[in-house]
Amino acid sequence: MFVISWVNPREDLAHKDFHDYMHEGPLAALAAIEQATGERAASILGFCIGGILVSTTLAWLAAKGDDRVKAATFLASLFDFKEVGEVAVFLDGEQLERIERQVAKRGYLEGHHMAEMFNLMRENDLIWSFVVNNYLMGREPPPFDLLYWNADSTRLPATMLVSYLRNMYRQNLLMQPGGLLLDGVALDLGKVRTPTYLLATRDDHIAPWRSCYPGTQAFRGPKRFVLGASGHIAGVVNPPAANKYGYWTNAKLPADPDAWLAGAEQHAGSWWPDWMAWLARHSGKQVPARQPGEGKLAPLEDAPGSYVKVRASK
Repeated sequence: MFVISWVNPREDLAHKDFHDYMHEGPLAALAAIEQATGERAASILGFCIGGILVSTTLAWLAAKGDDRVKAATFLASLFDFKEVGEVAVFLDGEQLERIERQVAKRGYLEGHHMAEMFNLMRENDLIWSFVVNNYLMGREPPPFDLLYWNADSTRLPATMLVSYLRNMYRQNLLMQPGGLLLDGVALDLGKVRTPTYLLATRDDHIAPWRSCYPGTQAFRGPKRFVLGASGHIAGVVNPPAANKYGYWTNAKLPADPDAWLAGAEQHAGSWWPDWMAWLARHSGKQVPARQPGEGKLAPLEDAPGSYVKVRASK
């Protein structure tokens, strides 16, 4: 298994666009994996905006006749941006112009702006509960691992952010055949024949599940859609040992997401075993563990890497 760990961009990466993320992200990773292991084929997974990057990469590869990706998993990834929930409040025409002016000055969007926006979307849980319990009542906050994830904010480079917001959120070009141009290629999700597993979560306020579901109508390969309980992070990071939440499945994929839900079967516990069974059917045989550096790709340095230690305040 290989994971892309994204660098936190600074001014020198302000010019990076969405196609740069594709070439220097998943496409570069596929090439590096082949160097490291000799394996050309791979399965790919994207979470949230990473899933949008995966979908555009699959469409780009399909247009090129490149079949290296044998299976794709999407976690809480939007496809249709007509109904994006509460986040739309922050992305109207006036707000978008403010964002553009702001990132033009610095070259990136500060990580705390993203964190504040997500907190405001769940203000009762992520703001006022702490004001009441911690400030007014003097209680120590209980340990909560997912809050560490929330606190680990990231910057976004100016060019990529503006093109992403305008092309996806404002113009909704991803689902339009040929509507989105990426590195000179007109993208059409309908040309993607890769088997896909799409997970959304019922209470997701960042990627509403009904706007994730249209991916089932966009791709032309075998598809499986699963709806998990809970929200954007907890509903995804839900290990079987916890025996929490539950999920819904339905082999039929009607165009209407509510029709899908009406015919879905509810299951107890984590969706992970369902995904693992699906992934096993679309994967090759297991191989012995490999030692990093034994292939043609030499390690750069010890994990986690020096760039990880660069502080957001610098």
